[in-house]
Amino acid sequence: MPAVQRGLAAIYRRLYRRFGPQHWWPGETPFEVAVGAILTQNTAWTNAHRAVQALKRAGLLDPRALDRMPRRRLAGLIRSSGYFNQKADRLKGFVRYLRMRYGGRMGRMKQVPWRALRQELLGLKGIGPETADSILLYALGKPVFVVDAYTRRVLARHSLISWKASYSEIQALFMAGGRGTSRYWNESHALFVQAGKSVCRPRPRCHECPLRDVGRLQLEAGVSPAK
Repeated sequence: MPAVQRGLAAIYRRLYRRFGPQHWWPGETPFEVAVGAILTQNTAWTNAHRAVQALKRAGLLDPRALDRMPRRRLAGLIRSSGYFNQKADRLKGFVRYLRMRYGGRMGRMKQVPWRALRQELLGLKGIGPETADSILLYALGKPVFVVDAYTRRVLARHSLISWKASYSEIQALFMAGGRGTSRYWNESHALFVQAGKSVCRPRPRCHECPLRDVGRLQLEAGVSPAK
């Protein structure tokens, strides 16, 4: 295993011992998870969750029902997620794609290799890498690591990446060699989120951080600090 991957594996073990299994992503069906991934763009999950629950109460967590819903009413239902007009358009676009390409069935979508699916999702208006990968990993169980602001913050503060590193560069660090399973990437991403929310906050609580000695972990793994 390359040095960087050994360092990341050591960090994973340390975070897992501290925070335990995270049981991500909340959602009763793959379609609900995909909807949640779109709604959580640029907002806290609590806001997106409120919007998901509003859709559920209205009986709209179904591709056909959501496709038929007038855009204006849909936007009103998801207001808590912020940017609700844009997100209504993105949900409509995703549902249209799902129905036209896969007959509205997430199960059919899951049968396609993840790299091909990723390109399809990135071709949809308003679906960027983080949202696409969240759908792939959490809704479809594909072996892909999701990079978010928490991941970037934790890694950059511990000199594993540059603050200027791109999404694809960070993702490649994790996925080099293609060894990770969907379960591993699920837990890994969730643990970085938990670390970012609880200790590696905008104002960090370094004295509480389970990675306080990450410099030693890196040296033991043979990892050179990023510049």
